[in-house]
Amino acid sequence: MTYEFKTPGRMPSLYSLIRLCSGMVFLSLFFAGTVSAQTHLERVSKAERSDGLGYVVRYHLSSPVDSFKVLQPAPDLVQMELFGSGIDTTGIQLPTEEGKIQEVRLYKLEESYGVDIYLDSDVWVTSKAYIDKNGSDILLALTKADEYDVKVFTQQFLARNWYKDINPEDALELAPVEIPVPQPDNSYNQVRDKLKFDTIVIDPGHGGHDPGNIGYRGAKEKDVVLAISKKLGGYINEYLPDVKVIYTRDDDTFIDLEERGPIGNKHEGDLFVSIHANAFEKTSVRGTEVFFLGMHRNQTSFEIMKHENQVFNTSGHDYVELTEEDLMIYELAHAGYIATSERISTMIDHQFTNRAGRKSRGVKQAGFVVLYGAAMPAMLVEVGFLTNPSEQRFLSSDYGQSIIASALFRAIRDYKVEYENTQVFDDTATNR
Repeated sequence: MTYEFKTPGRMPSLYSLIRLCSGMVFLSLFFAGTVSAQTHLERVSKAERSDGLGYVVRYHLSSPVDSFKVLQPAPDLVQMELFGSGIDTTGIQLPTEEGKIQEVRLYKLEESYGVDIYLDSDVWVTSKAYIDKNGSDILLALTKADEYDVKVFTQQFLARNWYKDINPEDALELAPVEIPVPQPDNSYNQVRDKLKFDTIVIDPGHGGHDPGNIGYRGAKEKDVVLAISKKLGGYINEYLPDVKVIYTRDDDTFIDLEERGPIGNKHEGDLFVSIHANAFEKTSVRGTEVFFLGMHRNQTSFEIMKHENQVFNTSGHDYVELTEEDLMIYELAHAGYIATSERISTMIDHQFTNRAGRKSRGVKQAGFVVLYGAAMPAMLVEVGFLTNPSEQRFLSSDYGQSIIASALFRAIRDYKVEYENTQVFDDTATNR
């Protein structure tokens, strides 16, 4: 008897089920591998080359990035862009700021990471990047070269601006602001005009033989703040033509601290804005600060006040100090000015943080002599730290100065609208 084995009818479906399960396992492993393969930039390290011919910056990567490019737009700045939408920098370790490679900064972009590498001013190198042959790390080779060769090499590059989403002109928000102005009787016109916000006093700090802070690569505070002040004045002249701009100085001239406020008083100013740039021994410190007159609340504010009050006065004073009694008398006599100054300072800080993308160090009080003499709302603005390589480059650039000036402009414009709306309301109430 011959037996013939026949596969039961259900066997093909079981076989198909096994194949299906195998496929699902394969896909699960594939996708799990894809997730686990996300590129993690664990740290960035730096070292001197063993041959003594330069330096190496290493990007420690868990897996290769999609691609990268390197450019060197200045002898002291190397920029790289690492492409890959899945690059993870959680917990990244960056090198300390000591040594010839002073600072490494990362900027998260939509599909990549931008990197700024700042070098010491006495370092002359050319840059080239490649993949480590033993893994997925990227190596940036900085090779020593003659000063002339480095300057020629860097001329072929244009610096990348990782804040490219901020357009200084667009940031001004120049659409006309409609202010509802009722039509009071003619007898009130003169009073109403007197209450208008129509004169601003812009005070570029330092000047002449007083350079102010000396920042990274010799940047002078007096030059940076004068450029920002003129841009601010230009925006006001163009977009708020009914506001008169008064400068305490419009060139490289020294003006005593005690003379600056009275210049504004002479022109019956409605607002006094003194523009400065900060400095600190630690180059990583950065950010903006806005001060209005009053008692300092912490040691940091006190140190800044001491520095700004200690200038090269033509009268021979090395340091002008306001006593607690001076400030108390001022607060009693000018409580309205102080409240308004705090309000506008907060508006400036908001613009710096939320529109200009700057790090805020807050709104503070301190006894600045330059504000004491101004019989109007007044504030002193520290636009950033010139001793920070990144901020120095930003504040020394036309782009950065435009961003800072436009932020100041927006705050002043918004306050003008707010102030005149209030005055119009009061006029209407009086008219009734």
